[in-house]
Formats: sequence, structure tokens, C-alpha cells
Amino acid sequence: MTGCAVPSAPAPGGADAPDTATLRRGTFVRQVRATGTTEAVRSATTVAPRLAGQSYNLIITRLVAGGARVRPGDVLVEFDRQDQIRAALDRRAEYLDLEQQILKKRAEQAAARAADETALTVADHDVGRARLDVEKNEFLPRIDAEKNTLGLEQATARMAQLQQAMSLKARSAAAEITMIEIRRDRAERAWRNADVNANMMMARAPFEGLAVLKSTFKGSQMAEVQEGDEIYAGTPVVDVVDPAHMQVRARISQVDGGFVTVGQPARIQLDAYPDLVFDGRVEQMTPLAAASQLTPRVRMFSALIGIVGAHPKLMPDLSAAVDIVVERHENVLVLPREAVVVDRAGAWVQVRRQGRDTRQAVTLSAISTDSVVVTKGLDEGTVVARRAGGDGR
Repeated sequence: MTGCAVPSAPAPGGADAPDTATLRRGTFVRQVRATGTTEAVRSATTVAPRLAGQSYNLIITRLVAGGARVRPGDVLVEFDRQDQIRAALDRRAEYLDLEQQILKKRAEQAAARAADETALTVADHDVGRARLDVEKNEFLPRIDAEKNTLGLEQATARMAQLQQAMSLKARSAAAEITMIEIRRDRAERAWRNADVNANMMMARAPFEGLAVLKSTFKGSQMAEVQEGDEIYAGTPVVDVVDPAHMQVRARISQVDGGFVTVGQPARIQLDAYPDLVFDGRVEQMTPLAAASQLTPRVRMFSALIGIVGAHPKLMPDLSAAVDIVVERHENVLVLPREAVVVDRAGAWVQVRRQGRDTRQAVTLSAISTDSVVVTKGLDEGTVVARRAGGDGR
């Protein structure tokens, strides 16, 4: 945590001596220093599509240039779609062939059912004639009557057999049609999936911005993707960022995290361009600190600091230093921090009068690493020893 004081007027009699400080009115500012990287508030990542139905390695056939400005609808990346088009045509042909097989099978089954219905009609007539013959049995010899009875039983049994056979054939025919329909539906789904996959082979910009190419492993090192690369599904390829609205994702130590709140002003300086300084504002602060990547004993808060304004050099992934103003007081009495000692008895300074130092208790309302605000114990213009107690504490 850092702080500074801006005096409102020089001390009477000129500048302070090297070993003294004068209590003056000024602006007290306490700051928290944080570090982080710049990023776009609005961004969109284009990844290699995850294809429905199958898994492919995709070959990039067309890729936007890194750093190019794109408009909504501009092509960012296009993958080789020949396999998907060929698969779609093959599945469509298979689907149409199975449709014709179903029509043919239904026609064959209709013809067989007509023949069975004709045979059943004949058997029904045979049963009718056999019943008429049985009705004449009382007028016929016994042997002829038995023949008529046997004839009726045979005709009835044949008709029942034909009915049962027709029922089994109908179930078998329905099962055959169902099997072909399942194959047809599977071919149709594969056809539709291939069509969808072919349409997913091209990605377009969702909004106006800059294209930033992503990096991926090539062999044993990271390198930007380029045309001709073969990548896995789900691999990030290109980002579209809006450079007009940038922010810093900063890390704040757990010691200083309690002082930072949303809405506090900040100053951002880019490490790559020290001459560029931007105003900012704390937009978001995590409520809990997370363990550091270096050691679990060190925990850090994460904050988003919005950047006011834009600049051609202000791009994503630049390291930045952020000074967050956590406390500010105007027109207050300020002394350097090294001029005040804080111990068990309280705060005190060594007032210098006519070359002699006298200990004087003071009341402080704000303290930073560089300065303090004095509210009681001293009058404006009082000269004190810069290193109270002789040890600077």
C-alpha cells in the first residue's frame, strides 16, 4: 500500500531542511498497488466445432489475419468441409434407397396379402359347402354321413390354419418394414448431421472488433494457429475483441484486499508503454481470496478495473500496474510518515524549536506508507524532525 501528500503551499521561510519536515495543509492520498493484464470487456472466442455424430480432426483452409479489424459477418475461420459434404451425399443416397426398399416391400406384402385373402375366401366357401353336406347326413347312409362330417372338420381346420398363417405373416411383414424404417431413420439422422456439420465449418465475426489469433501446441512449443493446421474439436482458434472498451484483471494481496471496494478510482500504467497512463475505476471485486499459483500460503483477491478511454497501443494481454485510490482527504494537515513514531503510548513527533527537539504527542486520522494526517497536537507550520527518535520509525 502506498500513499502520498500534495501540499497546498510551501512552508514559511522556504523549503524544509533535509532532516526536518513542516506540517502543511494538502491532499492525503492512500493507494493500493496491484498488477494484472489487460483484456477486452467484450470478446468472443471461436473454437473448432464439435461435430454431431462423429469426431474429426479439422484442417483450417481459411483464416483471418491476426490483428485485422473485422465487421459483423466477416469470415474468421473456415475448415475443410469436403468430408462432411461427401458424408451428407452418401447418407442421403442411402436414405433414398431405403425409402424405395420400403415402398417395394409394402407392394410385395400387399400382393401376398391379396393372395392369402383369396385363399381364405375359398376356404370359407369350402366350410359353407361342408356344412350344407352335413345337414343332409340324416338322410344319407352312415358311411356318407361320416365322410361329410370329416369334410367339415377338414375345411374348418384349413380355414383356421389360413387365418393363423395370415396373422403371423402380417406380424412378420410389419417387423420387416420396421427394420427398414429404423435403418432409414438412422440414415436420415446421419444425413442431417452431416449437413449441420458442413454448415459449421465456417465461423463469422459476431461484432466489430480486432481478430486475435490463439496459440496452440505444435510439437513441443506454443505457436499461433495458421492455415493448413490440423486441430482437434474444441480448440480455440481466434478471438474477436472490442478495443474500445478495455479492462485490467488485477491481483490484489490479501493484506490490501480489505481496502478495495467497487467504485474507487485508479490509475493504470502499461509496462510495455510506460508513457501511457489511463484513468480507471474498480468495477468488480471478488469477495474471497484465492490461493496463489506459487504457494497456497499466499492468497490473492481478483479485481476488474475498467479503463477510461482508448488508444491504438492498448491491446489485450499487456501487463499493467494499477494504483487504486482507497482513501483521499483534501485540505488536511500532513506530515511524512517517517516523522511520526507510533508505539504503545500512542503517536508522537519531535518538534524542533531553536535547534532543540521536544517530544509532542499527536493524534492521527489516516496513515499510509508515505504520509500521515494529523488532527490534534500540532499547529500548521510546525517544524518537526524528519526521523523521529533517530531510527525513522
